[in-house]
Amino acid sequence: MIVVTGATGNVGRPLTQALAEAGEQVTAVSRRAAAMPRGVRHMAADLAEPASLLPALDGAKALFVLLSGDLHGPEARPGDIIDLAAASGVRRVVLLSSQGVATRPLGPTRVAMRALEDALRESGLEWAVVRPGGFASNALAWAESVRARGTVAAPFGDVGVPVVDPADIAEVAAACLLDERHTGGVYELTGPEVITPRQQAEAIAAALGSPVRFHELTRDEAKAAMTRFVPAELADDTLDIISAPIPAELRISPDVEQVLGRAPRPFKDWVARNIAVFR
Repeated sequence: MIVVTGATGNVGRPLTQALAEAGEQVTAVSRRAAAMPRGVRHMAADLAEPASLLPALDGAKALFVLLSGDLHGPEARPGDIIDLAAASGVRRVVLLSSQGVATRPLGPTRVAMRALEDALRESGLEWAVVRPGGFASNALAWAESVRARGTVAAPFGDVGVPVVDPADIAEVAAACLLDERHTGGVYELTGPEVITPRQQAEAIAAALGSPVRFHELTRDEAKAAMTRFVPAELADDTLDIISAPIPAELRISPDVEQVLGRAPRPFKDWVARNIAVFR
């Protein structure tokens, strides 16, 4: 049995589906109840209280760890999750980390994530780490303004990074959970091209068949919006990257293709699958 945390999110949902389709027994974990694919068991737990995860870990052979935004702060103790997994008899853990662990190791949330990676390596468990860059699905934050006003509002409109499709992250994570050849692997995941927020807005407009205006936010405006959902430290670390990416953050990683045998999906493919939310 495989336990997937964050199972209702942009990575957890397609990962749960992929594992179920592979014939695995899956326990999907999220803070609140949600509809699941046929045959998937759902259990409520909050990783901010690691002990709440114990019932889900009973009988599990593998665990996918995805931390919500509030667990990226320096006061969080996600390492307790690794300890619980080991004590519960879990053999393999796949961790959703961040590209910034390697490219911005001194950012406050990156220090915390690096410590979690280190705890996993030292746990005695089989492990793999996936380190995505920016998510294509971050564009969902624009859905309401596109529907209501035909507008995308974002900072640094002409600064791009190679955003990655969450479905690609999920497929790589599934491979790491199911195939022991990936044990000890650290995979940096990006999309196939550098794309700016303004170009993302253009891709949404093309898929809609109607104009979408781009409005550039200041850094302060963007941080104020982000901190409604994530700690200020995570907002600052993210804004540091998207305002001035370094060469390592602009690099198109080969790791999606290495694991999956195909190129990563471009942003326009993500838009095509999700265009209904922008209508």
